[in-house]
Amino acid sequence: MVSQTFELIRRIGEDGELIGDKILELSNGELRELYSKMLIARLFDERAFRLQRQGRIGTYPPYSGQEASQIGSTFLLEKGDWLFPYGRDLAACFTFGKDMKSALLYAMGHKDGSKVPQDLNIFPLAIMIPPQIPQAVGAAWASKLKNEDRVALTTFGDGATSKGDFHEGLNMAAVLEAPVVFFCQNNKWAISVPIEKQMATETIAQKAIAYGMKGVRVDGNDVLAVYDVTKEAIIRARNGEGPTLIEAVTYRVGPHTTSDDPTRYREESTAEEWRTTRDPIQLFKNFLIKRGIWSEQEEVQVVEDMKNEINIAIREAEATTKTTISDIFDHVYETPTADLVMQKREVETNILVKP
Repeated sequence: MVSQTFELIRRIGEDGELIGDKILELSNGELRELYSKMLIARLFDERAFRLQRQGRIGTYPPYSGQEASQIGSTFLLEKGDWLFPYGRDLAACFTFGKDMKSALLYAMGHKDGSKVPQDLNIFPLAIMIPPQIPQAVGAAWASKLKNEDRVALTTFGDGATSKGDFHEGLNMAAVLEAPVVFFCQNNKWAISVPIEKQMATETIAQKAIAYGMKGVRVDGNDVLAVYDVTKEAIIRARNGEGPTLIEAVTYRVGPHTTSDDPTRYREESTAEEWRTTRDPIQLFKNFLIKRGIWSEQEEVQVVEDMKNEINIAIREAEATTKTTISDIFDHVYETPTADLVMQKREVETNILVKP
């Protein structure tokens, strides 16, 4: 089989030094901001995992190890742009402006957790795979028709590339030259299905060739590399040069969700190797410390402040009026149908009322 070679783009070497001659465009302040967003996202993820184990939130999909992909890709989005995230991509949502309280309410099953913020063009997390892809194309096309300077970015996993929505979305975007960026986090696993059983192609990036768009393959644990390739894709989209498919190669070091046991289908040693040798936060921190932009001493206080911020969000979310089972009938239609009214009455009579 003949296939085009897609180089894995990297910016940070194992020694913490920059790779290549390309000039670093980010200021020290922007580098610190980028790292801070990664750090608080990791702390939130670890805390959310514990909250689920304590029974305080519902099933939760951890994203630790994928912060560079999610934050590096959304760092450059502007206020009027669109973000269509996948269910695991809370770090991307936080970077774009979603607050932690809202994320917690979502995990608690509260209706306010799924609200589209009035001041942000961000869709609710896509749990089904992957309706957000054609939705992003539609938003991008609409913006183009209205002559708006907006870009749509959609995130998804490698498993999404085996679904029809992926192929339909890419084809439509390419034909319409829609200003959309397709950001695929190839974390090697679609729940329990490994990447080699999902596709025969050597890379996901090369799928772009069939649709006549640009394809890029990047180290998804290298935040500077992710930032660079996404910046280029966003600029191309804004300039009317069409969509880009980005494959960010990373690894899902944790379970698919808190209800999953990955030891039943994979060797834990591989995940541990990624944790210890390719952790995106540690890689970026080594780079910053080497340049004198960050220090271990400073991080102690920063982490303490971030934990306090997370605790405040938890307290506010848990203080919100709780939902009940009957609430699920109230937000399907503006005016409930007769069937919904009857079903709600049955639930309230037979389930909520104890004998």
